[in-house]
Amino acid sequence: MLRIRNVLLCGLILVPPFGMAMASEETASAVFGGGCFWCVEEAFDKVEGVVSTTSGYSGGHVENPSYEQVVDGGTGHVEVVRVEYDPAAVDYATLLHVFWRNVDPFAVDRQFCDEGESYRSVIYTASEEERELAEATRDELSERFDREIVTEISDFEAFYPAEGYHQDYYRKNPVRYNFYKSACGREERLEEVWGDEAGGLGSR
Repeated sequence: MLRIRNVLLCGLILVPPFGMAMASEETASAVFGGGCFWCVEEAFDKVEGVVSTTSGYSGGHVENPSYEQVVDGGTGHVEVVRVEYDPAAVDYATLLHVFWRNVDPFAVDRQFCDEGESYRSVIYTASEEERELAEATRDELSERFDREIVTEISDFEAFYPAEGYHQDYYRKNPVRYNFYKSACGREERLEEVWGDEAGGLGSR
């Protein structure tokens, strides 16, 4: 099913790599891996208080990897999204709430139709406080579902922005994006796991 995304990328005009936006003094950032970064961008862009989202790669040992290197495997990297947000408008706990309800927390080395280490779900924490919050929510979900949550919680080390054509893909290429998302079965699986909570934008 990974072919779906590769086919959708054919024929696109490539633009220069999208630079990593640094958080300002008024904003903070969080990094999440939830499968296809196109879909994760869309999920977090809907959250009030989120300033911007940037698709990229984290968690591996190769500096400035390409998309092809990451999806081929062996780099240790995960497709991630860097979420820049206004802490006065939305807190990290809310971002975690949205993250969980946009992933399949039981899937090992995959999310929906995309398979491989680069599609595993991960929360990259940048402080002890973030780690404690992430672990607490994971443990709550494990108790709720009475099964193991396989989503990783790892220390954040580095973020490498993805190529420019990946940024805001769902906005720039809505027809291709919606075809991919539908064919991948993402929404159906989220509803199967989370029911009315799927997407995470409802009441907490």
